[in-house]
Amino acid sequence: MRRVSSFASPHLQKHTKTFFSLISKDFISSTSTSPINANEPLSPQSSNTHLKSCKKTQSLLFSNVKTQQSQTFNTLVEQNPSQLSSRQRKIKERSQLEEAFESAKSIQEMLHVFQEMEASFDERELGLACLRIGLKLDQEGEDPEKALSFANRALKILDSNDKLSLPLAMTLQLLGSTCYSLKRFNDSLGYLNRANRVLGQLEKDGSCSVEDIRPILHAVQLELCNTKTAMGRREEALANLRKSLELKEMTLERDSKELGNANRDVAEAYVAILQFKEALPFCLKALDIHKAQLGQNSVEVAHDRRLLGVIYTGLEEHEKALEQNQLSQRVLKNWGLDTDLLRAEIDAANMQIALGRYDEAINTLSVVVQQTGKESEDRAMVFISMAKALCNQEKSTDAEKCLEIACSILGKKEKISPVEVSEAYMEISMLYETMDKFEAAISLLKRTLSLLEKLPQEQHSVGSVSARVGWLLLLTGGVQHAIPFLEDAAERLKESFGSKHYAVGYVYNNLGAAYLELDRPQSAAQVFAYARDIMDVSLGPHHTDSIEACQNLSKAYAAMGSYHLAINFQEKAVEAWEGHGPSAVDELKEAHRLLEQLKKKASGVSDGNVMKALPLANSREAGFSSTSQVGVSAIERQRNATKMLNQ
Repeated sequence: MRRVSSFASPHLQKHTKTFFSLISKDFISSTSTSPINANEPLSPQSSNTHLKSCKKTQSLLFSNVKTQQSQTFNTLVEQNPSQLSSRQRKIKERSQLEEAFESAKSIQEMLHVFQEMEASFDERELGLACLRIGLKLDQEGEDPEKALSFANRALKILDSNDKLSLPLAMTLQLLGSTCYSLKRFNDSLGYLNRANRVLGQLEKDGSCSVEDIRPILHAVQLELCNTKTAMGRREEALANLRKSLELKEMTLERDSKELGNANRDVAEAYVAILQFKEALPFCLKALDIHKAQLGQNSVEVAHDRRLLGVIYTGLEEHEKALEQNQLSQRVLKNWGLDTDLLRAEIDAANMQIALGRYDEAINTLSVVVQQTGKESEDRAMVFISMAKALCNQEKSTDAEKCLEIACSILGKKEKISPVEVSEAYMEISMLYETMDKFEAAISLLKRTLSLLEKLPQEQHSVGSVSARVGWLLLLTGGVQHAIPFLEDAAERLKESFGSKHYAVGYVYNNLGAAYLELDRPQSAAQVFAYARDIMDVSLGPHHTDSIEACQNLSKAYAAMGSYHLAINFQEKAVEAWEGHGPSAVDELKEAHRLLEQLKKKASGVSDGNVMKALPLANSREAGFSSTSQVGVSAIERQRNATKMLNQ
């Protein structure tokens, strides 16, 4: 994601310009309620909408010189230099340095004046100057290490008296920003969380006005969103983005363009974690604001409609999706935005495929491919969509040729665009799965892992790809080889999404199946119990995958010879299937058959040592895998789940 820029000092222009005092302990921030910097327009992609962060903001408002100091300096200026005492000359020199530093425009000018200031000021008097230089360096983004050194120097000065202040909060925000730029995400998170606490305490104590705190708090929330997103903690990041939107709503005009962009950012964040229902109201609000402010034919409205098409596709309302896409295309064409238009046309073809209009999609793509560069990523995406349409027409040979062309193009882009290429590889691997080309799918996913493992901010994607590799290995009989991939996937996904996320449940379900296949029923029962607990919490006890997890647990206990517990869990599965009514007749029939089979086995076994249900496995104790009859009994649902993880 792009960084959130630090707050610059343009708000100071609204106040009378006075000399900047490094000595003064006063810190008078602007009382202006000028809009917080707007988010840059975002461009959602059809296959994977990414949240693009807002521009970084800076909020450094330095204290005014005390009236008495200003009057003293004015008096000194009026005197003849030869009449000044040594003390007076020193005061004048310091004041001139302050003025020069305040008026410096470039970072080079600021650093030059700062070197002279170091000879005239004590270290404890340079805290705000260090902060300002650090913010300027961070805003330019060219030397994060240097920005970090000034930020650390500022923190050492401003944090020395255990007194909370706005400059301290801004220094912590700066440290969070620079650590983010250096991909030191854990350090970034620590500084930003502390900045958040400092601002909360300042507001609680009433020592600063809410108007002064909000711009800095807004920057902190955006940095937290960026950092958590980079760490794969997207749902937590979304909470921070929502908070930043709330702050904008308190500050901006109700129908301002910036507020429209902020609502679209939140919609994109929900799309990124496949929560399309939650994304819809934010996207509609962004569309309403932009239509009212900019008109139906504005670029912002076109971007809103394109995102709305992605959301409707996710909700499987494909006709609505295509309608929004077509409206978006008209505007993009009028504005001559050829790149955005081309991608919208690819989106449209994918929507036509979802509607079963395969020939129409192929015709659309045949026209679009003529507009792409021979080695462009867009051309690769066209061939992937073409393969998808051909695959649905069961023209596997032609589909494979298209995928070969796409892979040939993408292979040359791996170093330039590793994330985008990885996403394309994941989509191609799913098409190979559809055509039962499992070895090709596994090979491409392993290639994807080699790209993503080098990127600290993509560890959640590494987890999802590892989960798919493990599942495919189970599907093809490579149980022993699948376990390390599933173990790695579970750890990474828990770290990224939390231990109760449904994706973790799917991995544990596969892991339990693998243990069962390797004749390790006790280990299988442990992870099946954990999977069932996660599914019940995240999906509900009557969801089909939750019921299957319950049945898997029953099978594990049966394999251990504990038929009492096996029957107990199978009865729960029967009851749950009964709640589905006519739509689950076959599943209910099979569940009854398994239950009767367990009862017959139980009648011939002395169950004197009745086993208690095993405790849930913790993250270190649980192993991970699955096999054909247990873990992959619902191939389509597994595919959908793993596809969700790739977004």
